[in-house]
Amino acid sequence: VQLQASGGGLVQAGGSLRLACAASGRSFNNYGMGWFRQAPGKERMFVAAIGWNGGTKFYADSVRGRFTISRDRDADTVYLQMDSLEPEDTAVYYCAAPARVWVLPGRKASDYNYWGQGTQVTVSS
Repeated sequence: VQLQASGGGLVQAGGSLRLACAASGRSFNNYGMGWFRQAPGKERMFVAAIGWNGGTKFYADSVRGRFTISRDRDADTVYLQMDSLEPEDTAVYYCAAPARVWVLPGRKASDYNYWGQGTQVTVSS
């Protein structure tokens, strides 16, 4: 499974962006999915995750109430809607999937086996 993240860019504080994560090679509709981010000089941090059927979602405290994770099974794509962006949200954002289907992934990067290439999000003050 190859994952392709897109939708990053430069936005002013208070603005919005929507990231998308699409799979190639095979469907990932039966995988739970997660989003992580990594700022320069910092470790990769959990942002949000969603269950395989979209029924379970959870977020890092720093983004809860501002970011929304969702999935479109017809499009085989997972989204991260980011609102009220802050300069501290500046990072490379990665989507990821665990090794096994049906599993609800956790908050640790080690819970995930498949990673996209990342998309840069820059929030100016």
